[in-house]
Amino acid sequence: MRGIQFHKEDRPVYLTGLLVALLNIGLIVSQQYWALLIPVALLVVTMTFLALDKVLYFVIFSTPLSIFYLHPTLKVGFTLPTEPLLFGIMLIFFAKILFKGNFDLKLVKHPVSVAILAMIFWMFVTTLTSQLPLVSAKYLIARIWFVSVFFYLMSRLFQDRKRTYLFFWLYLLPLAAVVIYTVTVHAQWGFTKDASVWVMFPFFKEHTSYGAVLALYIPIAVAFTFFMNWDLNRKLLAGTVLLILLAGVVLSYTRAAWVSLVVAGMAGFMVWIRLRKEILVLMVFAFIGALFYFQGDIMQRFEKNDTTSSDDLSEHVESISNISTDASNMERINRWKSAFRMYGERPVFGHGPGTYMFLYAPYQKPSEKTIISTNNGDMGNAHSEYIGPLAESGTLGLILVLILVYLSIRTGIRAYSKVEDHELKVLALAALMGLITYWTHGFLNNFLDMDKATLPVWGFTSFLVYLDLYGQKKY
Repeated sequence: MRGIQFHKEDRPVYLTGLLVALLNIGLIVSQQYWALLIPVALLVVTMTFLALDKVLYFVIFSTPLSIFYLHPTLKVGFTLPTEPLLFGIMLIFFAKILFKGNFDLKLVKHPVSVAILAMIFWMFVTTLTSQLPLVSAKYLIARIWFVSVFFYLMSRLFQDRKRTYLFFWLYLLPLAAVVIYTVTVHAQWGFTKDASVWVMFPFFKEHTSYGAVLALYIPIAVAFTFFMNWDLNRKLLAGTVLLILLAGVVLSYTRAAWVSLVVAGMAGFMVWIRLRKEILVLMVFAFIGALFYFQGDIMQRFEKNDTTSSDDLSEHVESISNISTDASNMERINRWKSAFRMYGERPVFGHGPGTYMFLYAPYQKPSEKTIISTNNGDMGNAHSEYIGPLAESGTLGLILVLILVYLSIRTGIRAYSKVEDHELKVLALAALMGLITYWTHGFLNNFLDMDKATLPVWGFTSFLVYLDLYGQKKY
């Protein structure tokens, strides 16, 4: 047998390996186990420079499986393993742009990108005027690393058809595994509504964010199952994932997710039949006008509805419009009214990004509090992607969100119209419908500070922008 040959040019590799091994032995002997992450961190940094796509794949796959960790001493929380990775990738991404400068300027100049950058700039301004500057600074940095990785950097995956499919599959499969885990735990508690709030822990904090993410990916699973020119095995896999997601969203008892899927289905149908923009605008104005004209009758009907959320699915659906006795709905209204009072006090700059949950307690009225109200700042936020920015970043904060939503949907419709390839066209419509589920859900909840929701939201948006820019190119 021939001996192992050591080449002179490989000596640095062997020396580095020996040093890492000795370092690990020393750390284990001294019981400094946390420092064992250093070699992993070095590997990630190296991979980010040499094989960035692989790191992005790992981030996508690990996001549904990520777990929130709160440091007991520092009282700082972050999601493992994704957020430390995202922060590192963001720094390297900016360094590469600074030193190499080879980035797609067409993407940067796209109206959706301009709206995103305007939002981040205004968040920076309102961070300077924030009542809690450290909280706002952390919130701003988190938003930057989410957007830089999930919107700008992720766009490079859409240059190739196989990588585009992989972007969706790498999230769908672990998400299905999370649903299986959740349903299994839920079954042990008899599929009750009370248990549905927490059985997805530790992968999701509670059922509303879980339901929102499932709703985002259901249109993708539908597209993969019924509308792609794939072989039977892949369609069976997609169909199985679809059934799992549907079971998950039903058993999540998340009413906002159910409503968002209905709205997305209607919107998708309108886009599919190529409803003229003039008719669509007329329908929207007619709907808004009817709401104003019949607002008295509508409010009276809502107040008379005393059906509360329960294990019975039909009653749970009916309780959506109960604003008189359902604790969840009443608490949401309490949060909104508190946000409007905060906005009234600081309408221009708001109280600062990410500060609502820490500051809203004094703005509650005793008569509007519910059995689930709190003054501790530990039970969530403003429950709205629109009202929250109004309280935290003022009038312009809300306007920029509305502009982003409008431009994203318009871009999605235009991308769907541009693309001639059947599979990409189907996927464009599915991604658009996924975004519509989220921005509809956004009237009642907000999750853009969570990696599990922000990845598909910015990722789907990036995909539609890429198709809008390059959709006519064959790939």
